[in-house]
Amino acid sequence: MDMNELMKAAQEAAQNIQSQMADAQASLDKIEVEGAAGGGLVKIRATAKGRILGVEIDESLLAPSEKQMLEDLIAAAINDARAKADAAGNAEMSKVSAGLPLPPGFKMPF
Repeated sequence: MDMNELMKAAQEAAQNIQSQMADAQASLDKIEVEGAAGGGLVKIRATAKGRILGVEIDESLLAPSEKQMLEDLIAAAINDARAKADAAGNAEMSKVSAGLPLPPGFKMPF
């Protein structure tokens, strides 16, 4: 294999990896996670990309006296959804990068 063939093969491999990464990134917006707080009294649905799809609040929390707790539970549910979105995203991206010769702990720039 001469140098030109080697360069061409490397370029094709890089383009293939780039395409797989783009596909994986696009699929992250289709993967749904649900964050919850207060034993499920507040639920947040989000994509693995972190886009919030919906909020569900149990009626028992709608009393004015529950305002502070409700705000805290919403924040906790969003953080739970974000953590699950990150985990789903990392799992999806690791499928793509599994065959790549990357050093341990290397993070993709996207």
